[in-house]
Amino acid sequence: MAEVETKQEIKGATEPETKVATELETKADSMVGEIWIDVDIKASAEKFHHMFAKRPHHVSNATPRHIGGVELHEGEWDKVGSIVLWNYIHEGKPKVAKDRIEAVDPEKNLIKFRVLEGDVLKEYKTFLITLQVTPKQGGSGSVARWHLEYERIDEKVAHPETLIPFLESMSKEIDEHLLSTE
Repeated sequence: MAEVETKQEIKGATEPETKVATELETKADSMVGEIWIDVDIKASAEKFHHMFAKRPHHVSNATPRHIGGVELHEGEWDKVGSIVLWNYIHEGKPKVAKDRIEAVDPEKNLIKFRVLEGDVLKEYKTFLITLQVTPKQGGSGSVARWHLEYERIDEKVAHPETLIPFLESMSKEIDEHLLSTE
């Protein structure tokens, strides 16, 4: 069962096998927030992480309805400081993001991107995306945690909850692709 949580302890349910949580600052500067989703996958943590760290240019093959293409703009795949250009489809519209790899930790199956340019920065001053994949305790498969940290440009901009179903669906499609290539 999926859960949605905020600092105010609001709870609700969405689809099974997915956990969603949001943490929205409740101070006067409520422009800063975090949101994350845990997606249960069948692929190994290493294999799923490898797709984003070393082979993101193959992500569009696994999930073409979400990712139109990925290009290395500067540096090397899986190296901190490298620049990656993402063409993606969100809410039926083509979008672009130019990201810098901020962190890579193969032992923790973690990669972190900072959005430098693109559509998301029309509404957010800063936007960080962290993917960490961990093996499931006592069973097969893994959990892909997508963690988004952001600062909205003003109070009229919504928190990025619409990215949650996007990340969940994309993760499930990549998982299916990885399993079909074993």
